[in-house]
Amino acid sequence: MTVRLLPCGRRAVLVETGDVLGYQAALAELAPDGVEELVPAARTLLVRFDPAVTDAGRLGAVLREVSPVDSARADAGEVVIPVVYDGEDLAEVAAETGLSIGALIARHSGGSYVSAFCGFAPGFAYLSGSDPALHVSRRSSPRTRIPPGSVAIAGEYSAIYPSASPGGWRLLGRTDVPVWDVERDPPNLLPPGTRVRFTAVPS
Repeated sequence: MTVRLLPCGRRAVLVETGDVLGYQAALAELAPDGVEELVPAARTLLVRFDPAVTDAGRLGAVLREVSPVDSARADAGEVVIPVVYDGEDLAEVAAETGLSIGALIARHSGGSYVSAFCGFAPGFAYLSGSDPALHVSRRSSPRTRIPPGSVAIAGEYSAIYPSASPGGWRLLGRTDVPVWDVERDPPNLLPPGTRVRFTAVPS
């Protein structure tokens, strides 16, 4: 598998790869000397290292030889999220996808998701694995405030808003499960690699 390596200062290398989770799992197993942290994103993996132990040249030679493995080997467990499907965009998304509201809920709650990476806000996990029929664009006009616990979709991802914030994702429902809690150790309920299932519950 071809990867592209991009230097990021003196302490990190950015790896462009088509299988971020599989590449991350393989690299975590390999544990090269000097690697301190792996930070996944949608199409890249940031590899942070200790320059007292290694450098970008030596590490790059290792990174080019890494072959992705089944990311399930790095399984971070499964979390079930109960969802009340009464989001403001539910009917709009159903119409856009050509599904009934019931079919839309069934497809979303019937999916099997994986936390691919976190970003935007602490605890905001981008959950991959959405049914392709549910790949819809973001709203043309973002909302200025999305309530915490809102369950939403955009593009190929689902997500749960960890806190109140602006946002342009389509709102399907809500959950009472806190995905980010600073009093919890660790605060993030859905770190990368976590498997997620949604289950529909009554309001």
